[in-house]
Amino acid sequence: MRLSVLASSLFQSLTITVLVVSVINVSLAQVRTSTNYQLQSDSINVGGGYSSSTLYQQESTVGEIATGPADSTSYALRAGYQQMQEVYVSLTTTGNVIMSPDLPGLTGGTSNGSSTFTVITDSPSGYRLTIEAENDPAMQSGGNTIADYDEGVETDYSFITGGSDAHFGYTPEGDDIVQAFKDDGAGTCNVDVQDSSLACWAGLSTTPVVMAEGVGSNHPNGATTTVHFRVGIGSGAGVIAGVYTATTTVTALPL
Repeated sequence: MRLSVLASSLFQSLTITVLVVSVINVSLAQVRTSTNYQLQSDSINVGGGYSSSTLYQQESTVGEIATGPADSTSYALRAGYQQMQEVYVSLTTTGNVIMSPDLPGLTGGTSNGSSTFTVITDSPSGYRLTIEAENDPAMQSGGNTIADYDEGVETDYSFITGGSDAHFGYTPEGDDIVQAFKDDGAGTCNVDVQDSSLACWAGLSTTPVVMAEGVGSNHPNGATTTVHFRVGIGSGAGVIAGVYTATTTVTALPL
C-alpha cells in the first residue's frame, strides 16, 4: 500500500510483515477429569517432587513401579510420571502480507491483504491460536503511525472508516474462530455461530488475542485460519507519506 499527502504522483509503499512463530511443544493429556479438576498424569511412588536452584530445575519420583516405554503393533505405552505423554503442534503460513491497492493520502481509500495459518496437532485437548502486535499502534513509519481499529472494544461487524479516520484492523475466518469473531449474519458480532465473510473487525494489541481454538486432535489434516488485514484512510485523515509496517506474532500452542 502506498500513501501520500503531497500529491497523487508521490507514493511510498506500505507492507505488513507477519512474523510467524512455529511452536514445537510438549503437553499432556488428562488421565482424570471432573467439573472441578484435571489430573494431567499420576504416579504411585514413595517420594520425589519438584526442586530448583539458580542453576537447575528438577522433577523426580522415587519408588515408581511398572514404568517405561512398551510398544506393540496395537499400542504405544509410556508408563510412569516421568514418561509423560508427548504431543506436538506445528504452524505454517502462506507468508508475509502485501497490502493492495496503493492508496494516495489525499483521497484515501481501503487496502486489503491476508495470510492463511494452518495448525496441525495431535493433542487430545486441541490447540489455541493467538495474534499480537510488536508495536502500539501496530502500523508505524518512523515517528508516524496509523491507529489500530477500535482497540479494546467489541468487534465491529463492518469496517467503517470516517472522513477523518486512518486505521488498521484484522478479522480471522475459519472453522475454529472464537466467539468474538462469530456473528448472526445480520450485523451483530460475538453472537450466534456464523462466520460471515469479512465481518467482525478488531484492532491489534501488544497483548496476545485468541483468534481460534480447536478441540481435540486434528492430525494429519490440520485446521486453517485465514486472517484478513485492512487499512482504511478517510479523505481528511492527513496521513503522512512513508513506508508503514506492522509486525505481528502469531503463535500456536497445544492445550
